[in-house]
This record gives sequence, C-alpha cells and structure tokens, in this order.
Amino acid sequence: METFQFKDLRITFTTQFALQWSDKGSGGKHDGAFWRPVAAGNLNGFYPLGDYGAGNYNDVNGQAAVAVVSDINGASGDALRPPLDYELVWTDTGSGSSRDGSMWRPIPPSGYVALGLVCNNGYDKPALEIIRCVRSDLVVASLVGDLVWDDSGTGAKKDFGSWGITPPGAPAGEVYLSPGTFVGVASHSKPNTDPNAYALRLQIPMTHFDPPPTPVLQGYGKPTGFEQSTITYISNLFWFMVRDPNLKPVEQLTKSPAYRLERTDTYRLIGFGYNETSSDQSFNWSVTNGVNGSSSKSFTSTTSIEIGGEWALGPIFTASAKLNQSFSHTTSSTSGWDHSTTRTVNVVVPMKKAVAAFAVESTYKLLRSDGSQVSTNVSYSDGDNIFWTQYPPSEKLNLKINIE
Repeated sequence: METFQFKDLRITFTTQFALQWSDKGSGGKHDGAFWRPVAAGNLNGFYPLGDYGAGNYNDVNGQAAVAVVSDINGASGDALRPPLDYELVWTDTGSGSSRDGSMWRPIPPSGYVALGLVCNNGYDKPALEIIRCVRSDLVVASLVGDLVWDDSGTGAKKDFGSWGITPPGAPAGEVYLSPGTFVGVASHSKPNTDPNAYALRLQIPMTHFDPPPTPVLQGYGKPTGFEQSTITYISNLFWFMVRDPNLKPVEQLTKSPAYRLERTDTYRLIGFGYNETSSDQSFNWSVTNGVNGSSSKSFTSTTSIEIGGEWALGPIFTASAKLNQSFSHTTSSTSGWDHSTTRTVNVVVPMKKAVAAFAVESTYKLLRSDGSQVSTNVSYSDGDNIFWTQYPPSEKLNLKINIE
C-alpha cells in the first residue's frame, strides 16, 4: 500500500472494516451502520482517526476506504497521541435495535485534535489505544458536511445526528483530505461547527526543472514553428484526487495509487520578420494566451481535475486540491483556463535585422502508475511572456514593441 507523507505524519488507506453497530430492527427513518477501520497486516503501526459511518446496511469491506496514520519516527515521535479520555455523546437506549451501541467523542491532549467520533458495540467506553489524535499543525479546521445518519424514528431516548467532514478550499500546491470519519451531536439539527471537524493536509509533490533554453536565431532564415528543445515538469497526484473512467475509486488504490500529471513545454514561433530594407520596418503578429480549444473542459469532465484552479474530490473522500500555480500558469493569468484571448503584437525591426518572437506552449498529459494515459491532452499557450531573439545578435534588443 502506497503511503504519503506530510511533515512527520505518514498517511495511507485501509479498505477493511469491522462492524460496530447498526440500527437494524429499530424501525428508524434512515438505515445506518458504523464500522471500525482495521489497520492490520502490512498496515501494522498505522491507526484509524475515528470510525466510518454509512447510510445503509451494505458491507463496506473492499467498497470504502479511510485514511489511517502513523508517525515516521515511530513511538518516539510526537505527530500522534492517543486520546486522554472519551465523552459520551449518545446511546441507542430505547431504540429497539438488534444490538446495543453508543457514540463517543475523543478528548485530545493539548496541542492535538481528534478527527471524528468512535462508535462502540455496547455501552462501554472505548479503549484509548484504538485511535489516534493528530498534532494540530498537521490538520486544517473544516466544515460539517452532509448527513450520514440520524436516529429519527428509532425510538431512542435521546436524539442523535451524524455528518461527514468537508474541508475548506485548498491553497495552491496542497490537498485537504477528510479522512473518512464523521462528527455527531445529540440532536437532529446540523451544528454550524464541531470540535472534531478537521481534515488532513498534504502537499502535492512536484518535480522542478529549468525551462528549455531560449531560442536563438542563427541566421536570416525563418525558424521552424516549434523549437526542438522541450522540458517536462511533473506533478504527482494521489489516487483520490483523480476520477478515472476505467477504474472504480477503490480499485485506484491498488491499481494506480499515484497519477502523474506531466507538463511538457516547448517554444512556439509567434512571428518572424526580416527587414532587408535600409529603414525601420513594422511587422504585425498575433499571440494567443490560454487554453487551446475545448480540451480543458473535456479533461476536467473526465478526470475532475481543474488545472487552473481548486477542485473538489469524491466520491470516496471529501477533499479539495489545487495545483502549484507555477505548474498551472495561473501566476501569469487567472483567466487563461476559462478561455483564450488573442492580442496583436506590433514590432518595429531595424534595417538589416531579423527578429523572431516565441511563446511557451505547454501540453498537459495525465498518466496512471502503469504509464497508460487517462484523458486527452490539454494545451496552454503562455502569451503573457514573449521571448525575443534577433540576428545579427547584439547585447540589447533595439526594437519598438507594442502589444494590444
């Protein structure tokens, strides 16, 4: 199982669960079951952050996934701590369910937070060792999300409602991930905030390279449309950040736990002018900035990824992500991913000079772990930055340039 790291916290996922309680037999308005994530086998040393709730009675083993965590420094580290105690939130007393169950809120040590409730089979307090609280700098405060289950119609003596956790919008270069746990209160009314509503933080790994060398005119002849030198940047995406049309979400965890979003840059010729006359000569060219064609919408529709902005993730996890701005060109243009714009470049070339202008064209390609491609390519022209070259070369470009 592939693991991901944020500071000294290691994160991976389990698809194995043990049923703790369901409302079967209660006659409740909603079906509901609550499961304990199992971190066993190759997940030895990992801990759940809380239990998992489902609004049905289906067996979730192999169908759902939740985050489990460990400290990269082992028992000597301080990324994780067990709760100090539990606070009783609700019991199903009077519900008529075929089994007894109770809901408990972990009480974290100072400087740590709990990321969900624990559902126990019976009315006894859960053991402290079954979950971990997380150091507060490794998480982000989040919102109370969609309803998981409430006890309407069960006949329980006290009301109870449970909801998922929805992270806020992620900043550039990060992912905010709800671990798959739930929050709950002794009420059917959704709370505005909750002390357990936190999400995990992850940074999107990115490989940085130097840009391709700037084109240089070697004579008075017109250069080719594209320079041969290219450079590829790589942004490594976690499996839950991508919707894959060929794999079910849980299948991605085992068959493609990581995806590679490649950006290949090359210099595209905007215009070339050779002034053979004995006076200055004006040339007019067009430059495009932004995505080419409808490829960006098609890419997002297929993969859910918004290259130019923040996007929400699902259905397995509630999360948000945003690519590094230098990778997505949004440092130079925030609107280029919505539509392209075309401007006119007017350049006055001195006598007996040849001038060429280039802009970077980026091609984005999404690949699975096995190298197969997920969707169509996306092309983006960075018309905000134009590179000039002249022949014969000189230390300073003696050009008059106007861009409209």
